[in-house]
Amino acid sequence: MLMSNPRRSLLLLCSLAVLSTPVAVAQSGEARLAALTPVTEAMLANPPAEDWLIWRRTFDSFGFSQLDQINKQNVSSLQEAWRTPLQGGANMATPLVHDGVLYLLSTADTVIAMDATTGAPLWSHKHENKAPPATKIGLALHGDLVIVPTSDLHILALSAKTGEVVWDHAIDAVSTGPLPYSLRAAPMIANGQVIQGVTATLVPEGGFIIAIDLETGKESWRFHTVARPEPTGDTWNELQLNKRSGGSVWVSGSYDPELDLIYFGSGPTYDTAPLLPELGKEGVSNDALYTNATVALRPRTGELVWYYQHMANDQWDLDWAFERQVINLSVAGTPRKVILTAGKMALFDAIDAATGEYVFSVDMGIQNIVSSIDPVTGAKTLNPNAVPSADKAQLVCPFALGGRNWLATSYNPISKMLFVPLSDVCMNGGPTGGNSILTTGAALNPIPGGIANGNYGRLQAVNLETRELSWAFREPVPAASAALSTAGGLVFMGTLDHTFKAFDDATGAVLWETDTGDIPASFPISYAVDGKQYIAVVTGQPAIHAGTYTGIIRAFTGGDAGPLGGLQNSGPALVVYALD
Repeated sequence: MLMSNPRRSLLLLCSLAVLSTPVAVAQSGEARLAALTPVTEAMLANPPAEDWLIWRRTFDSFGFSQLDQINKQNVSSLQEAWRTPLQGGANMATPLVHDGVLYLLSTADTVIAMDATTGAPLWSHKHENKAPPATKIGLALHGDLVIVPTSDLHILALSAKTGEVVWDHAIDAVSTGPLPYSLRAAPMIANGQVIQGVTATLVPEGGFIIAIDLETGKESWRFHTVARPEPTGDTWNELQLNKRSGGSVWVSGSYDPELDLIYFGSGPTYDTAPLLPELGKEGVSNDALYTNATVALRPRTGELVWYYQHMANDQWDLDWAFERQVINLSVAGTPRKVILTAGKMALFDAIDAATGEYVFSVDMGIQNIVSSIDPVTGAKTLNPNAVPSADKAQLVCPFALGGRNWLATSYNPISKMLFVPLSDVCMNGGPTGGNSILTTGAALNPIPGGIANGNYGRLQAVNLETRELSWAFREPVPAASAALSTAGGLVFMGTLDHTFKAFDDATGAVLWETDTGDIPASFPISYAVDGKQYIAVVTGQPAIHAGTYTGIIRAFTGGDAGPLGGLQNSGPALVVYALD
């Protein structure tokens, strides 16, 4: 096992990281690879409990594992089973597991396949390119292929057994703005198509969603998340198309095979100054479609079936760009299939999955921008601080990095409970006219949240049947990882202080915790091989979210004397836990 000689393991893995061709593997590895079965559409729609085949495990993006070998009664005995060193660099990795083989997209466009029981490397593929490295959420699996997004806007299909390139699609997109397009989300497979979101922070004409045919590796369609002049009319304050930007697609979509619809979210624009005033002209608005919206598309054609804009004309970079969960709920005694999502304000909207009709909202109690919500349409009435001022600073909650961010929620369909990683931090916003990521020049200065009381991190449980906030676990440091819930009655989450915890999903009591050795800024998963359940998390590859919040919390809590002082980083690694 690799863990028996960490230095040798590190040297071996580093040598693998620079290879672009398959490597020789031990007999046990050859047996695992030989036994791999194709990942079918049926598997993706109903994955085996032992596997983790999709970014959030299932098409509905629950982030929930059906495994219950590790449970409330025995989780206190959880121990580190193995650890594999990784390359340094910013990332937000999600391992995928199929038939005992674990696949990971590490930094520098390097894909690693390893034995999921030991971490022993099976093959590695590095996509050589000169593009600036981009943090990425992960991979996709289908058939005998591993689908990989790269920093230079390629989508690769690798052989799941050898790592050899089967096809390579270069996305036709040229950046003419100050920041390039990038691929951050894990690809999604739906109805024979690889669906990939593209970010375009300040790129003219904005972001888009692209489909690539699985069989041919050729582009099938693309949907632009910055509205064109037709047929949506002028929602961009009379800006010409080449003056519009934003609508970045940062996070993977969800899929409902029954409705044959895919659901994606888009971010706002940073070019907020042209959208600040209302022009008062008939047929012209400053809503800026399709920013901060959910779009429902046909996966084969890219046809827009419906859209719902959660927050028009976002002036504070409070994206609604995160996971869309497809949930069956009883609403006023009637079964409804809804799309549940929230932006950085940690204000959740539920939208009818078939029609885009508004259903309900749930507020985590952090934001102070929306004062009320129309119970029929979901239209939001805003407080005055929703509009930046040229004359004064104003209290805006949450901070622009969000009360919630890419750290995905987890939904337990058994208990109907949603688990939300949160950060209680606000900001002094404005006045406009200074240096800022927003073109209004509005300052974004973090300050302690009004309800934090020294506890800036929170894991919040929400009962979606009653739409009431249940228990909350509060601590001085915010979350660094997504939430993972399991049928064992547990919720796992990592925090900035290197801690990885297991909570009782009914009470919020901490049943187990460990020091991972570095920041667990990633998406934890659970899988099983040969009847044994594992919990896996990537540590030591923090991106801008973890880095920024680390600086903020250190400033709030006394620097080296606070909870983030004196931490020693052990370096990037994939860390896997199991019962002894």
